Amino acid sequence: MWKIVVAFVVFAGLAILMLSKGGNIDMGGEKHGAEATHAPEAAASASAPVSAAK
Repeated sequence: MWKIVVAFVVFAGLAILMLSKGGNIDMGGEKHGAEATHAPEAAASASAPVSAAK
Protein backbone atom coordinates (compact mmCIF):
# COMPACT_ATOMS: atom_id res chain seq x y z
CA MET A 1 0.00 0.00 0.00
CA TRP A 2 2.79 2.41 0.85
CA LYS A 3 4.33 1.80 -2.58
CA ILE A 4 1.17 3.12 -4.25
CA VAL A 5 1.29 6.29 -2.13
CA VAL A 6 4.98 6.84 -2.93
CA ALA A 7 4.37 6.26 -6.64
CA PHE A 8 1.49 8.75 -6.60
CA VAL A 9 3.60 11.40 -4.85
CA VAL A 10 6.44 10.91 -7.34
CA PHE A 11 4.06 11.04 -10.31
CA ALA A 12 2.34 14.17 -8.98
CA GLY A 13 5.71 15.84 -8.41
CA LEU A 14 6.83 15.06 -11.95
CA ALA A 15 3.55 16.34 -13.37
CA ILE A 16 3.83 19.63 -11.48
CA LEU A 17 7.46 19.99 -12.57
CA MET A 18 6.57 19.41 -16.23
CA LEU A 19 3.65 21.84 -16.09
CA SER A 20 5.74 24.53 -14.45
CA LYS A 21 8.53 24.17 -17.03
CA GLY A 22 6.07 24.07 -19.94
CA GLY A 23 5.63 27.81 -20.33
CA ASN A 24 2.24 29.38 -20.99
CA ILE A 25 -0.23 26.66 -20.03
CA ASP A 26 -3.86 27.70 -19.69
CA MET A 27 -5.81 25.45 -17.30
CA GLY A 28 -8.95 27.59 -17.59
CA GLY A 29 -11.03 25.21 -19.68
CA GLU A 30 -12.99 26.09 -22.80
CA LYS A 31 -12.88 29.65 -24.08
CA HIS A 32 -15.74 31.45 -25.79
CA GLY A 33 -15.77 34.90 -27.33
CA ALA A 34 -12.86 37.24 -27.99
CA GLU A 35 -10.30 35.26 -25.99
CA ALA A 36 -10.87 32.14 -28.11
CA THR A 37 -8.29 32.24 -30.88
CA HIS A 38 -8.22 29.16 -33.08
CA ALA A 39 -6.40 30.45 -36.16
CA PRO A 40 -2.78 31.62 -36.13
CA GLU A 41 -2.14 35.23 -37.04
CA ALA A 42 -1.29 35.84 -40.68
CA ALA A 43 2.28 36.89 -41.33
CA ALA A 44 2.56 40.45 -42.62
CA SER A 45 5.48 39.64 -44.90
CA ALA A 46 3.57 36.86 -46.66
CA SER A 47 1.00 39.25 -48.10
CA ALA A 48 3.54 41.86 -49.28
CA PRO A 49 4.58 41.51 -52.94
CA VAL A 50 8.21 40.69 -53.63
CA SER A 51 9.97 43.00 -56.08
CA ALA A 52 12.27 41.46 -58.67
CA ALA A 53 15.98 42.23 -58.37
CA LYS A 54 17.54 43.91 -61.44
